[in-house]
Amino acid sequence: LGALAWGDTWFGGATRNPWNTDEGASGSSAGSASSVCAGLVGFAIGSETLGSIVAPCERCGVTGLRPTFGRVSRVGAMALSWSTDKLGPICRGVEDTALVLAAINGFDADDPGSIDMPFAFDAGQSAEGLKLGYAPAWFEGDEATEVDRAALDVARGAGLELVEVAVPDLPYEALEAIVDVESAAAFEDLTLSGRDDELTSQDDGAWPNMFRTSRFISAIDLIQTERLRRRAMEVLAALYRDIDAMIGSFPNGSMPSITNFTGHPSLTIPAGFVERRGRGMSPKNDDPASLAGGDAGPARTVPHAVTLWGRLFDEGRLCVIGMALEAEFGLRGQRPPVG
Repeated sequence: LGALAWGDTWFGGATRNPWNTDEGASGSSAGSASSVCAGLVGFAIGSETLGSIVAPCERCGVTGLRPTFGRVSRVGAMALSWSTDKLGPICRGVEDTALVLAAINGFDADDPGSIDMPFAFDAGQSAEGLKLGYAPAWFEGDEATEVDRAALDVARGAGLELVEVAVPDLPYEALEAIVDVESAAAFEDLTLSGRDDELTSQDDGAWPNMFRTSRFISAIDLIQTERLRRRAMEVLAALYRDIDAMIGSFPNGSMPSITNFTGHPSLTIPAGFVERRGRGMSPKNDDPASLAGGDAGPARTVPHAVTLWGRLFDEGRLCVIGMALEAEFGLRGQRPPVG
């Protein structure tokens, strides 16, 4: 994984996307997604605070299930942000993620955030008639691809009922201050000791400078941000009264950020292929030839994914919808080129 759960750059190098080695695997669960994609392992465990399962799965064309906050114990894993850290499976298919989640689900008294909730999943259940919410804006503009737009037709073909939703326009990006402050607290010793200078990534947005600047976020600002978080929880609670799940693409729209702070689960599924040049890797200040900061190399055929967001502790239904879409996408078994 990326150093301290940031990107795909670590102390010894960078983790690459098997579909295009001109680009990084994204992060921070870069190694988990890349190794599953390359067929090195049958499954892997990823960690997510703010996109670290979803992003590498989208990049590498594998399937990632980010469970509801508290469902899977985090004991033994590095703490980055206590109120948002989550662990979940990265696999080659939706049903595999459900099998792995069933094995790692459960209450752990050693994790203060752990919640005792059963996990129910029926692989034979039909998704027909389930209501799938979407916002048209998530499928429009330059960031949306033809794969994204085709996914809506695929959902209809799978028997799902598409329901247009409207997510209130709030400053959800401000929620990131919570991660900034909690991570700065978690690694305060690293900052105060000066050993953060040993990290490879030292650009303005990397952890060393983020840890330092986050010390200037005021207590009042943090409280106001937590109030916004509560508002976001109320927004999703209202939306899920009328739908079973939502569909969108990463990173188009605000749902990836919102759901990480509200604790809702997500499922990322390969939906098609697009032509793209290498999207670079995390910055390496000691390597001026680093691919960071722009596209690199010739255009390659790489996977593109859609993401589903479900109700709290409703991963079983999320997997049922995911399996229906996966069958229609017809991509299971696709492997990156060798050599």
